[in-house]
Amino acid sequence: MMKILTIVGARPQLIKAAAISRAIRTVYSDRIEEVILHTGQHYDENMSEVFFTELSIPRPEINLNVGSGSHGSQTARMLEGVEQAILDHKPDALVIYGDTNSTCAGALAAAKLHVPVVHIEAGLRSFNKKMPEEVNRITADHMSTLLFSPNESGITNLLKEGFNTDAEAPHDIDNPKVYQCGDIMFDNSLHFSSLADGKSSIKQSLGLEKGSYILSTVHRPSNTDVPENLTDIFEAFLELADAGNTILMPLHPRTVAAMNRNLSPEVMARVESSKGIHLLPPASFLEIIDLEKNAKMLVSDSGGMQKEAFFFKKPCVVLRKETEWVELVENGNAILTGPNKSKILNAVAHFENASDLTFPSFYGDGKAAEFICGEILQQLSKD
Repeated sequence: MMKILTIVGARPQLIKAAAISRAIRTVYSDRIEEVILHTGQHYDENMSEVFFTELSIPRPEINLNVGSGSHGSQTARMLEGVEQAILDHKPDALVIYGDTNSTCAGALAAAKLHVPVVHIEAGLRSFNKKMPEEVNRITADHMSTLLFSPNESGITNLLKEGFNTDAEAPHDIDNPKVYQCGDIMFDNSLHFSSLADGKSSIKQSLGLEKGSYILSTVHRPSNTDVPENLTDIFEAFLELADAGNTILMPLHPRTVAAMNRNLSPEVMARVESSKGIHLLPPASFLEIIDLEKNAKMLVSDSGGMQKEAFFFKKPCVVLRKETEWVELVENGNAILTGPNKSKILNAVAHFENASDLTFPSFYGDGKAAEFICGEILQQLSKD
C-alpha cells in the first residue's frame, strides 16, 4: 500500500484535492492510502461540516492552524509543520497543488527529506515574478519528481526551463517526469455540475432568468488594496449597471473591508444604492457553480473562475494584466483588462455581441485524477 501526504492550504485547494481523493476512493482504495494535511494558511468560515459532506471531501487529518502573517513567517511555520508530518507519517510521496505558500512549503520540506514531490497544476506561468504565486509555482516545479500540467502551454513552459519531457525511469528530483494530463478542476466541474443545480436561491430571489446577469468576483490584493484600481473596477460596474446590466458579486469579507477603506464615500454610496449591483455574502462552491452555469458572462480576477467559465461555455473578462491560462485568451474566450475601466467596458461589450466563441478540449477528458493516481503508483511505488 502506497502512502501519500496531500498538502492543502485553503478551501480551493481542498476542492482540487477532492478529485484525487475521489479517484483513490473509487478506483485505488486497495493501493493508495492518503493523509491530508491542511496548513491553515487561509481561515475560511465556510469550512463547515456541510462543506465536507456536500462535496464528499475527506477532512484533513492534520491541521497546522498557521493562519495569516508575512510570507516569511507563514511559510516558516508551514515548513516546520510539514516536515514533522513527513517524519511522523513516512509517506512514499507528497502531493501539492497550484501555487500557494502551502505549495512551496510542502515541496521544500519534502525535497529536503528526499520524499518525491508530485505537483498538480505544474508548468503554469504568468511571467510576473512580483506575484508571490509565480515564485511559488516555479520553485515547486523545480523541487518535484512528477509534474502534472493541465495544458499544453504548461509543457512548453517547462521545456523552456530545461525539463526533459522524454526522461526515462527511474524518476527523482534530478530526473523528473512531466505529463500533460488535463485539469482536475474539469473533473470536478463535471462531477459537481448536476449536484449544483438549484443550490443558489439568489436567482430566484432576484427574479433573474438564465443568461440575464454578469457574475463577478474581485479578491486579488493588486485590485482590492490599490484605491485607484478598485475605483476603476467599480466605476465600470456602475456604468454597466446604469446601462441595464445586473451584476452579482459574492464578496469575501476581506474585499468588503477593502471597499470600505479604498472607495471614496461617494463611489461606495453609489454602489450600495445601485439597483443593478448586488453585493452578496460569500457563496459555497456548489452555489458558485450554479451561478456560473446560469450567467451570461463572468468578470473576475480569479484564476479558477477563468477556467470554470470555459468549462460551462461562458466568456470571461479577466481583471488582471496576465493569466496562467493563456490558451483562453488566445482562443478568444477570455479578455485581459486589468483594473482599467474602459478596457472592462469594451470587453463586456465585445462578449455581449460575440456569437462565434468556440470551446476546444484544452483540459482533458474529465479523468485527469484517475490518470494521476495511476502514474503515481507506476512511477513511485516501492513494491
